[in-house]
Amino acid sequence: MPSFHYKAARADGSVVSGTLESISSDTANRDLRNQGLVVLSIKADIGDRSDISGKVKFGPNQVLSFTSELAVLLRAGLPIDRALKVLIDMSATPGLRGVIEGLLKTVKGGKGLSQALQDQPDYFDDFYVNMVRSGEASGNLAGVLARLAAQLERSKQVRSSVISALIYPAILAVIAVISVLVMLGFVVPQFEALFEDMGEALPLLTQWVIAGGEAIKNYGWLLVLLVAGFIWALRRWLRQPRGKQWLDKTVLKLPILGAVTFKYEIARFSRTMGTLQASGVSVLKSLNIAVSTVGNGVVRGALESLSPEVKRGGRMSHALAEAKMFSPMMIQMVRVGEESGRLDEMLLELARVYDDEVSNGVKRSLTLLEPILILGMGGMIGFIIVAILMGILSVNDLAA
Repeated sequence: MPSFHYKAARADGSVVSGTLESISSDTANRDLRNQGLVVLSIKADIGDRSDISGKVKFGPNQVLSFTSELAVLLRAGLPIDRALKVLIDMSATPGLRGVIEGLLKTVKGGKGLSQALQDQPDYFDDFYVNMVRSGEASGNLAGVLARLAAQLERSKQVRSSVISALIYPAILAVIAVISVLVMLGFVVPQFEALFEDMGEALPLLTQWVIAGGEAIKNYGWLLVLLVAGFIWALRRWLRQPRGKQWLDKTVLKLPILGAVTFKYEIARFSRTMGTLQASGVSVLKSLNIAVSTVGNGVVRGALESLSPEVKRGGRMSHALAEAKMFSPMMIQMVRVGEESGRLDEMLLELARVYDDEVSNGVKRSLTLLEPILILGMGGMIGFIIVAILMGILSVNDLAA
């Protein structure tokens, strides 16, 4: 478990310092306050591979590894405390080991695994906790963990495929910007001496390129500051409710990206709710948790209308149809699931269909984006070269 160095004051005003083992800096702070101490400073031990905030590194990959390995150990017949001890011994990083040690401590205290997970919301969300709670209630914790691991693995694959597909276009875009800046900032200024006596006799395109080169050469640092400031201000605004709402609406209106984003969010919602339903979680709780996983505010707002309808005893399919935002296929699949009592299967099938459509949509988008970036980069560089050649030809005409 990670160690934290602290300085604290007692009630009599004396200052004490020492080392405390805890899951995170917040937990260590709380433990010290429970001892009647006023915390003055607390820092993670450098040897404990913690991040700046003092929280151990326990991301989605570690959660997936923990879930799948725990499922295997429980299927082998090990009790939960013994399985957690084995995972502690298997842990390769202090972060993973520290989190599991915290879980084991809570379980040994007489609480269930779901309660132990609920005490660590930084690493395990409501979806995860409710899945485990349903497994404990049904007596099939190993099976639920295996299903949960499959869900996490599928989400990881979709996320990884999208990120991998975007790497090449991102590299092309960066190369295009750097190429244009190099041409304007270093290549174009080499021709200034040749054109300086031409004045207004230079072609208009050449004048524009020369002016651009001068601006990059003399005020490049200011341009960098302005761009950085704009990006900082934009990101800050997009974190605000109004900015986030504007971004969510704008993304959905884009020609191809909008449809891909919408299907990605619906796939995430359907997969989460289908998995919870298959594990025995109530419809209303599954619905609330699944809606909270949707990232786009517009889609999330439309799905939030489902909960009041279900509370009134109505059907999800009816609320989906009234929202007038969802495809007939989604409405019909949910309706079939409700009528046949196989809502979980229909939702998981819907998630699979939309996952495939998201992957195909990303591939189609990149098929169009890559040549556009290449042509755009070539066009900008070609524009600069043509402008310089026009200037050189003008010089030759005047010399003749």
